[in-house]
Amino acid sequence: MTSQFHPKNDATKRKQTSPDSESSSTCGPQPSAWNEDASRRKFFQMAVGGAVAAAGMGFLAPSSALAQSLLTPEQALKELLEGNKRFVAGRLRSFFQDLAILRNHTSEKQQPFAAVLACSDSRVPVELIFDQTIGHIFVTRVAGNFTTSEVIASLEYGAKVLGAKVILVMGHGSCGAVDATIQHKEAPGQISALYPHIQPAVDKAGPDTDEASKANALIQAALLRQSSTVVSGLVAEGNLMVLAAFYNIGSGVVSLLE
Repeated sequence: MTSQFHPKNDATKRKQTSPDSESSSTCGPQPSAWNEDASRRKFFQMAVGGAVAAAGMGFLAPSSALAQSLLTPEQALKELLEGNKRFVAGRLRSFFQDLAILRNHTSEKQQPFAAVLACSDSRVPVELIFDQTIGHIFVTRVAGNFTTSEVIASLEYGAKVLGAKVILVMGHGSCGAVDATIQHKEAPGQISALYPHIQPAVDKAGPDTDEASKANALIQAALLRQSSTVVSGLVAEGNLMVLAAFYNIGSGVVSLLE
């Protein structure tokens, strides 16, 4: 069998199927090869455009806080607060880090630079509001963000064993646990077991939920410093900071209370 390929005929066919050819159909579909070329060009343009946009928005530089060993307590606190500023401004960059690499690097060892005692409230996504990612923050959560033996043990582990350089005890606005304590609402199950831990803050600050939440954060941070010889020792050595903070769920801003 002889070949059906002839350079001249092939050139003629390409001319006939060109989108600029007068013989091309303007109503029917274009040849598949042309569609593939157009798709590739469109994808390339979108990829380049996306990269340029990301660069223009300052998203390409990953967080420098990859391990606690690189930071002092002051630098760790600065990293948290700068991350919160990026969160408030909508300029997150933690999502642009390679999660596969992070998972691989942290699969056998973690080195968080900070620890946070936060409320269980679903509106308080700790890593997100500080613009941090896998392995950066050691998080302990309980409704009302108060200290217990178990919470203290967890934070001691985060600071002494893992090396976190700062612990934030963070209350937040419109806290349901604090509000329930103020009103002494009848609650099902064991929810009322939260009240005794939060009541000292209510006694100090009065019936305003946000003010009581701030007072609670301050009280719990002081209890953590006083109740743990591990934590107090690290603070005395200058290797750890323990501070109270408040998260405004409306604005997204985290404010230090001390």
